[in-house]
Amino acid sequence: MQSSLKLVDCIIEVHDARIPLSGRNPLFQETLGLKPHVLVLNKMDLADLKEQQKIIQHLEGEGLKNVVFTNCLQDENVKQIIPTVTGLVGSSCRYHRGESLEYCAMVIGIPNVGKSSLINALRRQHLRKGKATRVGGEPGITRAVMSRIQVCERPLMFLLDTPGVLAPRIESVEMGLKLALCGTVLDHLVGEETLADYLLYTLNRHQLFGYVRHYGLGGACDDIASVLKQVAVRLGKTQKVKVLTGTGDVNVIQPNYPAAARDFLQTFRRGLLGPVMLDRDVLQRSPVAEP
Repeated sequence: MQSSLKLVDCIIEVHDARIPLSGRNPLFQETLGLKPHVLVLNKMDLADLKEQQKIIQHLEGEGLKNVVFTNCLQDENVKQIIPTVTGLVGSSCRYHRGESLEYCAMVIGIPNVGKSSLINALRRQHLRKGKATRVGGEPGITRAVMSRIQVCERPLMFLLDTPGVLAPRIESVEMGLKLALCGTVLDHLVGEETLADYLLYTLNRHQLFGYVRHYGLGGACDDIASVLKQVAVRLGKTQKVKVLTGTGDVNVIQPNYPAAARDFLQTFRRGLLGPVMLDRDVLQRSPVAEP
C-alpha cells in the first residue's frame, strides 16, 4: 500500500457505521501520511444513527472533517463521494502528480467493511457497469492491492482496492468483540457462542429487544444458554446424543448451541434485529463540543 502511494491523490477509508469511533487501524494515519482523506462510514442501514451529529463532532475532534455515511448495497449517498474527492484533491498540493489529468484514490480499511462494494457501487452509479471486484460477507476476500479500477468518466477517476488490514494490537477485549460482531474477524477465532453472548449483552444493555420478537421468546433474558436453547428448538436445530447410563445407552435430544449461535449472529448482521450503535458507550463518554 505504501509503495502505491505515489500514484494516489486521495485516501478513501471505509469503516463500519455501527462502530464509527472504534476499531479503525491507527497505523493508516501514520503510514499513509498527508494525503487528503475521506472517511466513508458504510452499512448505515444497519446502524442506529440517532446521534449522527455527535459522531461527526467526535470525528472532527480527531481531525476527520470529510465523513460520508453510505449504504453501498442500495447506493445510498454514494454519489457524494466523487465530488468530495475531487474537491479535496483540487484544494490540495498534488506534488509530482500535478500534471496528471486523472484522479486516483486508494480505498483502505479494516476487513469486511465494504471496500469492494463501494467500488462496485461507484461503477454502477457513474459508469452503469457492474462488479469489478469480488465481494463477500466475510473478511479476507480481497487479498492483494489490485490494479487501478475506473469508477468515473467525468472526471476521469480510478480507485485502487486493497485488502483489509486490522491493527496489529486491538486495544481492549470489548473493542475486539465489537469488531468480531461486525464480521471483521472470522467468527471461529473468537468463538460463536462467546460472540452470541456479547451480542445478547449488548442488545439488552441498549434495550433492543427485537430478538425477543424475532424468535418468539417469552421475554428478554440475559442467560445466553437459555436463549440459544430456545432458538435451537424453535429452528429445529437439535441433535441426538448418546448418553451412557447405568442401564445402557440412552438417546437424548440436545440443542445444537453452535448452530443457534450462528443463526443469532447472522440474523443480527442482516439487520433483522433492528439497527444498533455499538459505540454508544464511547459516544456517552465523549464531551459534547460547545456550539
